[in-house]
Amino acid sequence: MEVSVIGSSSLAKIRTSWSELSSYREIRFCNFQKRVSLLHNTRSARWRNSGLSFTLNAVQSSPVRSGRLPRRGSSSKPKSLDGVRVFVGLPLDAVSDCNTVNHARAIAAGLRALKLLGIDGVELPVWWGIVEKESMGKYDWSGYLVLAEMIQNAGLKLHVSLCFHGSKQPKIPLPEWVSQIGDSEPSIYHADRSGNHYRECLSVAVDEVPVLNGKTPVQVYQDFCESFKSSFSHFFGSTITGVTVGLGQDGELRYPSHRQLASHSNILGVGEFQCYDKNMLNRLKENAEATGNPLWGLGGPHDAPSYDQFPNSNHFFKDNGGSWDSPYGDFFLSWYSSELLSHGDRLLSLASTSFSDTSVTVHGKIPLMHSWYKTRSHPSELTAGFYNTVNRDGYEAVAEMFARNSCKMILPGMDLSDKHQPQESLSSPESILAQIRTVCRKHGVEISGQNSVVSKAPHGFEQIKKNISGESAVDLFTYQRMGADFFSPEHFPSFTHFIRNLNQLEMFSDDLPEEEEIVESVLLNSESNTHMQAA
Repeated sequence: MEVSVIGSSSLAKIRTSWSELSSYREIRFCNFQKRVSLLHNTRSARWRNSGLSFTLNAVQSSPVRSGRLPRRGSSSKPKSLDGVRVFVGLPLDAVSDCNTVNHARAIAAGLRALKLLGIDGVELPVWWGIVEKESMGKYDWSGYLVLAEMIQNAGLKLHVSLCFHGSKQPKIPLPEWVSQIGDSEPSIYHADRSGNHYRECLSVAVDEVPVLNGKTPVQVYQDFCESFKSSFSHFFGSTITGVTVGLGQDGELRYPSHRQLASHSNILGVGEFQCYDKNMLNRLKENAEATGNPLWGLGGPHDAPSYDQFPNSNHFFKDNGGSWDSPYGDFFLSWYSSELLSHGDRLLSLASTSFSDTSVTVHGKIPLMHSWYKTRSHPSELTAGFYNTVNRDGYEAVAEMFARNSCKMILPGMDLSDKHQPQESLSSPESILAQIRTVCRKHGVEISGQNSVVSKAPHGFEQIKKNISGESAVDLFTYQRMGADFFSPEHFPSFTHFIRNLNQLEMFSDDLPEEEEIVESVLLNSESNTHMQAA
């Protein structure tokens, strides 16, 4: 599920939300409706009187220095539970397609708030389609360099996600020159059974095929990583501590098999196999012929359901007697998953090699395909590329791949619990998470965690704490994602409470800044810099 980000309809809301927090002290005992009304009237009037307003236009920002953080008593930083570092993701569209910083003032105020709260750092999505937009080898890192300096000046660490995919919301396409190639040769994209191409990432079958103006995608990704390393070298070690390499749809190691909810409910359907582009079909045909069964290479399973359908709507995924549990099913699913694993291995190896001479750690992300986990066939995992069924552990080979490349694994869904899933989905996020953790421990792969959605319910934060502490401790947890919902009065106080509860303090609790001190300092800093920019 995609998290809300700062967009045109919510920019004003963020201004109001931060204004609400700044006057929190004088109305802390008021009920929520009175708080909203009072703060809107007082703080919004001050913005209007200043003659300033936030606009949708991208802002080219100068770095904002954080200054001294207000603390009562000791200024030492609290140590997190079990040494867990906590990061917060920046908006997906933090940098515009014109390479300027979107919502620069809001982000600057947000960075200040995170620092005062004791957050260790932020995660920044860096988009292939923005940096290398116009032509192959022509890189423009300017917007991201400005953001990196803002983050450094705020005293936060930075984890960079290199996004070799596109986004539908907000709209961030692949580079223009790649899209032009795709217009004339759509087989560079994955295709489903109906011939519909998914244009937000390239097919795993073209990794080593020179389809990009004489270069292979792997070569283009390699050049991108080298340019990034050169351009941001002065941030490595001091500010940039980690890099995630994008592996597929939404940055995860997966086929783009799930594109819509079931039409008759809010439950995810089983998805569709993505093996119908020309290059995937050629590889399937070769593999079938090599095993002596050429008829198995004519296409994907003919009896599999479509995207929004449930497992029993057709024969392939049926628990008892389904084609998945046949010699043909084993052949196809083994081939389909091996293609994805080979793709992941190539990109993790590329990133591990590229950054081997730096101090950063390399990460890759896999999805948590928890729908239908309680069935025997696990259809959502199968269509996404993970050959994991009641009879077979599909994550063993994934963990081996991460271990081989000395990479850490990012797992989303740390906020999900079984009891809050629709009963009809036969879902079990807790079971699949436990399964993946087990094979990672076996192969010595370290896990980093993420949530799936900005949580406004206490049980989401409770589940996160359970999943990242104690015997389940992770080294890094990234909360996704900064934006309108994140700083809303319905969410931010709960997030603040979660962070305070997560921390094991080596000081008295009154050594920490109160919440109103945090937000007042943020607004002071924000207004000061706003007036400076206006001048």
